[in-house]
Amino acid sequence: MRIQTIKTRVMRPPKDDLLAVMAEVLPPIKERSVVVVTSKVVAIHQGRCLPEVKGIDRDRLTQEEADLYAPRDIVPGEHILFSVKNQVLIASAGIDMSNANGHLILWPNHPMAMAQMIGEWLVKRDRLKEVGVIVTDSHVVMMRRGTQGVAIGWWGFNPVRDYRGKPDIFGRKLVVQTANVVDSLACAAVLEMGEGKEQTPLAIITQIGEMEFSTNPQVMAGQPSLVVPLEEDLFRPMLEAVPWKKGRGGLTAEEFAKLKAKTQSTKENS
Repeated sequence: MRIQTIKTRVMRPPKDDLLAVMAEVLPPIKERSVVVVTSKVVAIHQGRCLPEVKGIDRDRLTQEEADLYAPRDIVPGEHILFSVKNQVLIASAGIDMSNANGHLILWPNHPMAMAQMIGEWLVKRDRLKEVGVIVTDSHVVMMRRGTQGVAIGWWGFNPVRDYRGKPDIFGRKLVVQTANVVDSLACAAVLEMGEGKEQTPLAIITQIGEMEFSTNPQVMAGQPSLVVPLEEDLFRPMLEAVPWKKGRGGLTAEEFAKLKAKTQSTKENS
């Protein structure tokens, strides 16, 4: 597998044109490649940015954006509100202030649809038949220090590699083994793209090996499904022990526009 990171100009909040940047810096994409894009630049493309002003309640904003959230006082050090959004365990519903130039950057709306939009743009531009796209963010996992990449949106390929029923090296049939392809690729790409001032929000993964490219929605959901229902999740006892509170699942477009106007006015008057 080969990962090529792509340096870009600075994409500036509150809104910038991701496709224009990609058109400028992305070389022609080869067949059976996967293009990786960080969620932050996708969010900037959508204008999902709020001025960081005095009085803005980040906890309240997290509660509005999250599907579920845990009270701050159960987190060691009370540093964050832990949350679930789009079936991903993530701090603060993905809201971030790093590399944001005085803004709060929210998660992009509809990251699966955004991955599809980028994929279809690549197909048209480079006349491709088999190409994938991953929209990534970073999160932490239990019992490990440091962040790692995770996919929040993908398009163009099966996110799961299924080994069930296949023999191992001694001929024993595998029963439950599956490989999480999409998060593995996201993790490797994010490591190369970096978490600081590298200015490389894009990457191209090639020479992946066994990979099922497809635009069939059922295939892209995973065979079996990538998303595990809570009742089947190995971590169910721990997840159910958290006193989750229900979030709103995201501001509406009208609510976001009103909040953006309010924070912009506060910034201009401060």
